[in-house]
Amino acid sequence: MKRIFVVLPLLAGALLVTVQTHAAETASIQPVPAATPAPTAATSEKATGIPETVHLGTVQVQGERLNVARDTLNPETGTSSYRFDVQSIATLPQGYNAPLQNVLLQAPGVAQDSFGQLHVRGDHADIQYRINGVILPEPISGFGDTLGTRFISRIDFLTGALPAQYGYRTAGIVNITTNDGLQQSGGTVDLYGGSHATIQPSVDYGATVGKLDYYVTGSYLQSDLGIESPMPSNPIHDYTEQSRAFGYASYLLDSDLRLSFIAGHALGNFQIPNSPGQQPFYQLQGVSDYPSAELNETQRDLDDYGIVSLQGIQDALNYQVALFSRYSSIDYRPDPIGDLIYNGVAAQVFRRNIATGVQEDTSYVLNDRHTLRWGLFVDQERTTSNNGSSVFPADAGGSQTSDVPFTIVDDTGKNGELYGAYLQDQWQTSERFTLNYGLRYDVSNGYMREDQLSPRLNFVYKLSETTSLHGGYSRYFTPPTLELIAPRDIALFQNTTNALPSNVNTDVRAERDNYYDLGVSHVLTPNWQMGVDGYYKDARNLLDEGQFGQALVFSPFNYARGRIWGVEFTTSYQQENLSFYFNLAYGRALGNQVVSGQYNFDAAELAYISDHYVHLDHDQTWTASGGVAYNRAGTRYSLDAIFGSGLRSGFANTGSLPFYAQFDASASRNFSLPRVGDITMRFVIVNLFDRVYQIRSGSGIGVGAPQYGPRRGFFLGLTKSF
Repeated sequence: MKRIFVVLPLLAGALLVTVQTHAAETASIQPVPAATPAPTAATSEKATGIPETVHLGTVQVQGERLNVARDTLNPETGTSSYRFDVQSIATLPQGYNAPLQNVLLQAPGVAQDSFGQLHVRGDHADIQYRINGVILPEPISGFGDTLGTRFISRIDFLTGALPAQYGYRTAGIVNITTNDGLQQSGGTVDLYGGSHATIQPSVDYGATVGKLDYYVTGSYLQSDLGIESPMPSNPIHDYTEQSRAFGYASYLLDSDLRLSFIAGHALGNFQIPNSPGQQPFYQLQGVSDYPSAELNETQRDLDDYGIVSLQGIQDALNYQVALFSRYSSIDYRPDPIGDLIYNGVAAQVFRRNIATGVQEDTSYVLNDRHTLRWGLFVDQERTTSNNGSSVFPADAGGSQTSDVPFTIVDDTGKNGELYGAYLQDQWQTSERFTLNYGLRYDVSNGYMREDQLSPRLNFVYKLSETTSLHGGYSRYFTPPTLELIAPRDIALFQNTTNALPSNVNTDVRAERDNYYDLGVSHVLTPNWQMGVDGYYKDARNLLDEGQFGQALVFSPFNYARGRIWGVEFTTSYQQENLSFYFNLAYGRALGNQVVSGQYNFDAAELAYISDHYVHLDHDQTWTASGGVAYNRAGTRYSLDAIFGSGLRSGFANTGSLPFYAQFDASASRNFSLPRVGDITMRFVIVNLFDRVYQIRSGSGIGVGAPQYGPRRGFFLGLTKSF
């Protein structure tokens, strides 16, 4: 049976090929800065796969060996990499109750935005999530944290000039290694809650039964702080209920072959917060008074995904074949009266995306110097957009001509496909120098058919036992997401209070980049390491996204040219009971001339952008994060912080918001209680100094209502293992 399964990747490899020995892999990777304590432990576990002092059963040894083999399918040569392990996440003030976005904000060059969005090195989103090496198709952009952190054993965050393995979303690769029954025997029950009427219970459990191991977790959240407040105080009408579930199971068909299953679910119901004291702009028949504080806009986000993978090893061959599917939808429901009198349109928006595909990755150790890697990726999607908009009649100048609304229905759908293949060779030219070179070819068929052949070249050079130089060049091809379904007929809204600024609408195109990266990492002492990294991206058809209209749905558009560059510094330290880390990044992100989705812009802004390089709305000059943890007399004290010089605002993003900083702190300790046994208690303060700061001002290209960071909150967590 083993030979039958080996045929699958070999047939796929008839088009392309890649990898290296495990020894070559570990020798080629520059020292990885730790996000929080235990960088040595995290690196050692990846290198060996098995903790040295633990005695494992046969099934667990086989499972760990397959985990190590799976890691070798995902090269890091020449990239800027940052690792979060179990201890890293647990040491954060909120621990495993922190949203995944909050964890990633502790990596270099990651800036926060409203609605849980992240920006890596000046790109809008452009982040690819992988689970055990398998690409997770993108969901429709919504609110909340669809993945969570509780099922995560390790996060490898990669950025920079990436090897040919990585395509489509390339600003940052978030490769999640999941918990499994081999690592966790037993479970935990956790109750977390506090300010903003927050209650968040969760449970997880893992076990091994013969050749089967499994892990499951689930959580529920209710809170009066669902999304960011549009005013400095705590928000009005911002209640949320969210549930998440995740399951993993794997079965050893034999010592070198494993079949795995992953399933995930996330459901979020959100109230859209209100801004009191607004003045109506339009007249609705029969309505004389409707306070803006009483609006009732809501949104429902749903996300389900599944992965089935087959992983095997045979001599020098290592492969994984995976089938994946993801369903995501958002359902935005307006206030049918309030949206009309304040905005001139009450639009009910439903968007759904179904993505299904296959991914295959293979490595083959050709000899002690060359490892070949190759793979294929196929993704087919169907996006549906149903829109029903109530509007008022208006004259050519946009002035309301009647107080009786009517409804415009604009329902569309789009099929899309992505096809990709890559071939690369990792060449260990000497003990000091490792070169990874390759090609990938991608085809995108969505708004239009586009393709690109992309060369990649990455290297690591060990200047000494403590200093490594890394860098590379990558040609990137980034197709637009299918989230935006362009209106079939822009004229539908002419002579209404929802008329678009212009009638020009060029199709959104794939972004094409030349990306350069160079960095150095140095181990100052066995416990203290640091790194500096610089990058430059020259883009054509630079992709960006904005919120155009009242519905909280993002739409992509292109700048003709883009220039993004910056430099990052990172350092981390750990010794016995004390650890700290600090990241500082400087960046610039500029675009020129809007060449798609022009109907979203007014004429003056389009003309200005055509003649000037403007800051992207998510461009933040300075971004920093840091943290410290200290264990004293059985109590662990943690503090982390994020800093930013402010995102852009104003006409054509010519302004910027003020500098901000947010500090979070916690103290945790284990107790032994009668009849209950051992229990862990954690006390958390979010926004320790109650600093009021704006994430968004409500002005800028594609920027909606203002958003503020959270006010100070107090939370208590209790965890019981069983």
